[in-house]
Amino acid sequence: MTQTIYVVEDDKNIRDIVQAYLSNEGYELKLLDNGEDAWKLAEQGQPDMWILDIMLPGMDGYELCKKIRETSEVPIIIISAKDEEVDKILGLELGSDDYLTKPFSPRELVARIKRLFKRVHSTTVDTPKSNGIIRVGDLQIDQPARQVFWEETEIDVTTKEYEMLEIFAKQPNRAFSREELLILVWGEDYFGSDRAVDDLVKRIRKKLNGLPIETVWGYGYRLELEEE
Repeated sequence: MTQTIYVVEDDKNIRDIVQAYLSNEGYELKLLDNGEDAWKLAEQGQPDMWILDIMLPGMDGYELCKKIRETSEVPIIIISAKDEEVDKILGLELGSDDYLTKPFSPRELVARIKRLFKRVHSTTVDTPKSNGIIRVGDLQIDQPARQVFWEETEIDVTTKEYEMLEIFAKQPNRAFSREELLILVWGEDYFGSDRAVDDLVKRIRKKLNGLPIETVWGYGYRLELEEE
């Protein structure tokens, strides 16, 4: 099945390069040069992935990312000439799954797209729990379906929120350092601040109110499970 990617970029040269590389990989593309037209298209249906530039005329990439996240958990990669740490963190806080700074290698973009699709569609079951279902207290994770339930209610989560929850649920009561979580969730090639871990935990706590993710001061976090 062909995967569809919507690319929102106002620089025609970059659009043409991205189109050439991604079309060669077999992806179906829709190219847009502004956020307003992209959002109108999104209201008709979501693609398999978004690639968003930040500096767009009118509605910028941050606003578009936020609007997409209000209705969909589709993977989002942000590309931007802004390479400040605060800009990367803002993009992650708004729900993007990856951040690529201009100028970038088209081959690197392709690699990140493939890695992100692999994460999203992974159905590997490597826990002793039956049928790939992990239960930790009131938290339930259906690994094959990549669904999260809290107190028997399904919760919409982003790719990274899911991955962090899965990491905690597989090893409850184990303390993970921020550096370890950064590598496990974002990958070894991510060079941003470990503040991204704190922001992700904050979002998870907000969505799953009462989930016992405990802060291990000066170190990291753990999912606390009371022994019966």
